[in-house]
Amino acid sequence: MKGIFVSILARLKKLGVDYADIRHERIMTESMQALDGEVEGFSTDTSAGVGVRILYRGAWGFAATNIVTEESAMKAAKEALAMARAFSAVNTGKARLSVSEPFVESYSTPYEIDPFSVASDKKISLIAGVTGAALREKGISSAEAFLEFSRAEKEFCNTDGAFISQTILTSGGGYHVIAGDNDDAQVRSYPDGHHGLFATRGYELIEELDFMGSLPRVTAEARSLLYARECPSGVRDIIIDGPQLALQIHESCGHPAELDRALGAELGFAGGSFLTPDKLGTFRYGSPIVNIYADPNEPGGAGSYRFDDEGVRAQRVDLVRDGVFTGYLTSRESALAVGGVSNGSMRGEGWGGLPLIRMSNVCITPGQGTLDDLVSDTKDGILMSVNRSWSIDDRRLNFQFGAEIAWEIKNGKVKEAFRNPVYYGSTPGFWASCDAVCGRSEWRLWGLNSCAKGEPMQVAHVGHGACPARFRSVKVGVGKP
Repeated sequence: MKGIFVSILARLKKLGVDYADIRHERIMTESMQALDGEVEGFSTDTSAGVGVRILYRGAWGFAATNIVTEESAMKAAKEALAMARAFSAVNTGKARLSVSEPFVESYSTPYEIDPFSVASDKKISLIAGVTGAALREKGISSAEAFLEFSRAEKEFCNTDGAFISQTILTSGGGYHVIAGDNDDAQVRSYPDGHHGLFATRGYELIEELDFMGSLPRVTAEARSLLYARECPSGVRDIIIDGPQLALQIHESCGHPAELDRALGAELGFAGGSFLTPDKLGTFRYGSPIVNIYADPNEPGGAGSYRFDDEGVRAQRVDLVRDGVFTGYLTSRESALAVGGVSNGSMRGEGWGGLPLIRMSNVCITPGQGTLDDLVSDTKDGILMSVNRSWSIDDRRLNFQFGAEIAWEIKNGKVKEAFRNPVYYGSTPGFWASCDAVCGRSEWRLWGLNSCAKGEPMQVAHVGHGACPARFRSVKVGVGKP
């Protein structure tokens, strides 16, 4: 398609556009679900199309088509140009783009086992087997499991001269079990809550997760929660495990560091941001040991890629350095508002999604020691594991997070389990209370497949590198599922 797209871009330049890019994608997906030992669903899909984005006299236009021909792509280009022309007549502000090198490259995410080459029966047997086995465990009333795989083949070219092809392979899955009686129901998930664990890897990820091997622990913990005390209310030191800290990073750092939110240009789903441009480089976000960065180059990250959907090379950006807010996720346009150039954070969902500023892999830098070391160093606290619920205000300041399970820590030892634990806080105060982050041996990338943004809504895969961390004097209590 390169020749066709280059020809269309040349015609658009003759029509006076400031800038144009074309994104062609072909996306294959496979998903399957099992409930209580039975297959609940299985689907495969292939989608292909072309999206054209045009900047004309400082105004944007975008159109897309699922008919991948020169005629249809040119029709979409003309529709995008007509939109941009209409907006240019009424827009008071004029969009400009920061400089970006026009790369000509190809890239594919590495993997060991192509999940699309693995027999469907084998994958279905895995999730049906683990849910069926869970039901045979005492006290388990229901179990659900799923697997999802996708391959996105992308071509990008623009009027600057870039031509980039990428293939992004993603695999993921998980399961949860419910223990119930007449009075209560408790859930435990593996390897993470809600939507499992995703990575830009192959089927080897699923094999490494070892669903069946984890099942005895997961079911035992779910069953024990039926008889556990509710989490005591008060102010306590807490240790948050990796998957829970991943969501804390996502909601209280990743979203507010999206520059379009900080500028008030995007308010959908996650609201605005308290990290306004006047705070850049000076605002005390957390304690001096808190370092948070975004990096699409993290191997295997769910949010990993080589180039974003503006053709900008993926790069690391420090969002928080030594506790100070130091960086945003930016686009070619928005970066000019803070005197910089894009750090490659623009992605659209498929060929029909207008690119938006998105998280890639937003990670905390590991510190020192193991979880056992951190527990041993905690005299009186609570260890919380795996997210169950969350709520945060529309500036990403005040929040409440609930975990699936918690354990009391007394004199450096893990004691009894608690059910329905929640913790509360305000983002800067919470991160200021962080006095310990575990080391590299406890750090891993957690991956989500369901980060929503924009209207119409777009969904993106994002990753979060996290490890257990301790926070002092945090308000805790009981949350009802």
